[in-house]
Amino acid sequence: MKWRKDAKEGAVVAGGNGQGRNLNQLSNPQGLFVDDLGQIYVADSGNHRIMRWCEGKEEGEIIVGGNGPGNQSNQLNCPCGLCFDDEENLYVADFNNHRIQKFEILL
Repeated sequence: MKWRKDAKEGAVVAGGNGQGRNLNQLSNPQGLFVDDLGQIYVADSGNHRIMRWCEGKEEGEIIVGGNGPGNQSNQLNCPCGLCFDDEENLYVADFNNHRIQKFEILL
């Protein structure tokens, strides 16, 4: 949800269509990051993926994971947090794999 200062109502900006695996759904979102362009990155823990939502879009896109739970380099297992560094590398706290993974993402 996005809440503007002094707002009485918020707006859904990611998910909001029940729990699930579709591109318009999330399952147990754990962390998020909003970049300078207003794109929202969500650690979709229950779906073992990182999603990117562009403002005004009804669906997100998978940018990392989404290949089922696992410990391979293209898999996550309950990601719970994320952040970017100054070089636009994405770091993901991969909870059940007890690791932090680094990804190069095209913004």
